[in-house]
Amino acid sequence: MEWETVIGLEIHAQLATRSKIFSGAPTAYGAEPNTQACAVDLGLPGVLPVLNGEAVRMAVKFGLAIGGTIAARSIFSRKNYFYPDLPKGYQISQYDLPVVSRGHLNILVDGEEKTIGITRAHLEEDAGKSLHEDFHGLTGIDLNRAGTPLLEIVSEPDLRSAQEAVAYMKKIHALVRYLRICDGNMQEGSFRCDANVSVRRMEQNEFGTRAEIKNLNSFRFVERAINFEVERQIALLEAGGRVVQETRLYDADKGETRSMRSKEEANDYRYFPDPDLLPLEIGPAFVDEVRGQLPELPDAKKERFKAQYGLGEYDAAVLTATRETADYYEAVVGAAGCDPKLCANWIMGDLSAALNRAGVEIDQTPVTAERLAGLLQRIADSTISGKIAKQVFEAMWEKGATADALIEQQGLKQITDGGEIATIIDQIIAANPEQVSQYRAGKERLFGFFVGQAMKATRGKANPQQLNALLKQKL
Repeated sequence: MEWETVIGLEIHAQLATRSKIFSGAPTAYGAEPNTQACAVDLGLPGVLPVLNGEAVRMAVKFGLAIGGTIAARSIFSRKNYFYPDLPKGYQISQYDLPVVSRGHLNILVDGEEKTIGITRAHLEEDAGKSLHEDFHGLTGIDLNRAGTPLLEIVSEPDLRSAQEAVAYMKKIHALVRYLRICDGNMQEGSFRCDANVSVRRMEQNEFGTRAEIKNLNSFRFVERAINFEVERQIALLEAGGRVVQETRLYDADKGETRSMRSKEEANDYRYFPDPDLLPLEIGPAFVDEVRGQLPELPDAKKERFKAQYGLGEYDAAVLTATRETADYYEAVVGAAGCDPKLCANWIMGDLSAALNRAGVEIDQTPVTAERLAGLLQRIADSTISGKIAKQVFEAMWEKGATADALIEQQGLKQITDGGEIATIIDQIIAANPEQVSQYRAGKERLFGFFVGQAMKATRGKANPQQLNALLKQKL
């Protein structure tokens, strides 16, 4: 029997404000437990929340970037539930009147573009964090995160595979980082998602019963959790059982989901407008002001890279995956004046490999854009070969020096004097008469032998094009 998967994602992006959404407490990650939660965050009697205007600005920025509708009037509601890390016994969120609605994003999967609808993006406060390690059977509560501003981004149930879900989540991740409204750090929990997963028979119109998988904080876990859940639901239905609407957790060690609690409906949370917060009213002038602050967005930048630099789809997509990579690339091209494709190859190749080995982002690289441009200029003007350039790059990474300084210190300039190269070739031909005879008799693969001997004699510094041309001529 053929089954179709139906997925919707609820992505939680922590907004990069310096203070919390309803208080002046700081949001910096990594502080000692319970040192960044003030009276408002703790829900102490008599305190009043005050909305953080920067959080609103960031939400509007996101809404404009996805082509969404910005609500002229939205309200905050209390979402009531009990959990140990929720001090007030309710979460301030938005329910029937969110700040952003009806947006969309395009994703590319297996060469095919697909539009994914975004139902809403609403502002809310984050809860604290329960800590289960090192408490000998007890649970600790850290309320530093309580009150941190969140933008919850809810997709339409338009995703049909785990692969599509990951592509969509990566697109949102890139977008919030481009907009500089979220750092996207998944290990620290500032970008995570809940996945609503169901299956239905191919001929069926209505959706199946869904399970919600909570707090997935890596792209790999999203893919694995969805695939496991799909197989679990199909096996259950084919065995004559039924899927129960519930909340599930993903166990990364076992690679499976497990039941957490029965899934709540909206009426279970007893939403009602928060009496301490006025309605949020956003005028056209504010929206226009925020629109003027939008950067060039990823899709537009990718198309420009293809047109302006002659890059292919893959190269342009990789180089615009993050705003920092795109900025670095344009800085290299601008400074080097070299072939844009050569610049792209070095950034996606040697630089990317070095970044991965060191576990750092491109904005932390010891090889600045200007210094990489200096290296590429020396390749372009034949001062060094591409092979020598790789050695120079490694030294630049380790020592923080410029390419010119290293080339000079280590005597790495290419030999471009045709007479000098010809002399070396004559010596090699004279020293290897048997190989010369075999080559001239038709054993052409021996050409590589002669190239190797010449490169060995010049310590890799002979200009490869000149060497090959002269060698063919003399052989």
